[in-house]
This record gives sequence, C-alpha cells and structure tokens, in this order.
Amino acid sequence: MALLKMKKDVLLTFVLLGIVALAIPTHVMSQNCNCAPNLCCSQFGFCGTGEEYCGQGCKGGPCTSSPNPSGPTPSGGGSVADIVTPAFFDGIKNQAGADCAGKSFYTRDAFLNAANSFSEFGSGSADDSKREIAAFFAHVTHETGHLCFVEEIEKSNAYCDQENTQYPCVAGKSYYGRGPMQITWNYNYGAAGQAIGFDGLNSPETVANDPVVSFKTALWFWMTNVHSVVNQGFGATIQKINGALECNGKQPNLVQARIGYYTDYCQKFGVSPGENLSC
Repeated sequence: MALLKMKKDVLLTFVLLGIVALAIPTHVMSQNCNCAPNLCCSQFGFCGTGEEYCGQGCKGGPCTSSPNPSGPTPSGGGSVADIVTPAFFDGIKNQAGADCAGKSFYTRDAFLNAANSFSEFGSGSADDSKREIAAFFAHVTHETGHLCFVEEIEKSNAYCDQENTQYPCVAGKSYYGRGPMQITWNYNYGAAGQAIGFDGLNSPETVANDPVVSFKTALWFWMTNVHSVVNQGFGATIQKINGALECNGKQPNLVQARIGYYTDYCQKFGVSPGENLSC
C-alpha cells in the first residue's frame, strides 16, 4: 500500500508540474534584451510577441509602438532627454561660430532620435548614466569643435585600408572623419552602415548629409568600442577613441581638453566625474 501511495504521489507531482509549465507563456525567454530577431523586447525586458511585448514601452525588435520621443530610459533614473536638455545641447552648440556647418546640422531632436536605437546607451545607475552621457558629449565636443564641424577639415587622406577585404574601399570614395564622433576608415563606415542601415561604403557622405544617421554612427562607434570601458574611468574612453595618438604623454594638451569638457559636463549634471580621468 505504501508503495502504491508513493507512486500516486509521484504521478500527482508530475501532473502539477505539467500544469504549471503550461501556464508559463512559451514566448517569455529572459529578462535580457537579447531576443531573437522576430521577437520584441518588452518594457520590462522580456522577449515575446503581441501587444504586451511589442506595444507601449517596447525596447527592441519589431515594435508596433512609436519610438520613445524622450530617448532610452536609463535603469536608474530619468530618460536621456531629461539629462540632455535643450539648454545643455544648445549650450555646447552655441559656442561654435555662426558660420559653422554644424550649427544648422546637429540638433537635439536628431540625437534623441538616434539614441532610440541604442537602448543600452546611458544604462546603469543614475550617476553612471550621467557620467556616460557626459563622457560621450565631451568627446563629441572635442572632435567637432563644439558641434561646429560635420566633416574633417583635412580631407587629403582617404582613410582606405586596402587590406580589409570585408569592407573594401569603393573607388572614388573617401572615408575621412564625418559626424559627431568623426568616424573614419572604410571598415568603420562599412560596419556602421551594416548595423545602422545605410550604404557606408558606397555613400559615406550620408554621415554628413543626414543628421540622424550622423548621430547613429557616433552612437554605434561608442556602443561598439567605448561603452564597455566607461566604468573604468574617463581615461579609458580616451584610450579607446584616440589613445594611439594622444595617450601616454603623446599629446597631453588634447587629453586635458577632453578631461576639461568631461568634468564640466559632470558638474552640469550634478555628478562626480569619478577616478582615472587621464590615459
């Protein structure tokens, strides 16, 4: 009798587990935004389909809702738009000369539009978010002369790496610096275009003609090469962006200029700049 009762108990346990398993939606995969291409990442970080995943607050995938006009929301505080206010953005641009091409090209709306495609930008705690955004704009300010330059001044170098066969140079095209992060080289234009959705190799000039694409290339470069080291200090971001030419005492004045912008923006955001500021 005891053996029979044990078998019944075991059978009942399996039945209950089966019911519970059926009750869990099969399209819920994880709380990470690494969903399959055909699945949406919901506002709460779950993968799935349908209105609750692809509707309001959808972070990625085939979302049916309109992009968040305020840009991505850092996990520890307000949206990127709450940090990058019109006063902050225009405060940078207004320091550029009246004849600068960037005065009419770079806009806060274009930046926020581009930022919607990079939900991990400015992620982390409220302070971490502010430091990353401060670091990003510090480099943008330095690279573009306060959002003045849309293209590199010196255009004689085509920045073509002939040995890169994955993203081969197109005859007659130059891959000199363009955009807020002054993206250069055929392999960066090719990879950025593939990720963002424009023909970076055949039409690199798009970066200087479309302000949203321009900011997207800057954010693509940042998220691909810099985002992972932000928590190591601002100096690590300098190293990633132009370390070979500036760090280790090569051009200390340029390093100090970047640091100056960063500490100024941190002060504006009301956050400490952290440690390891120099490279």
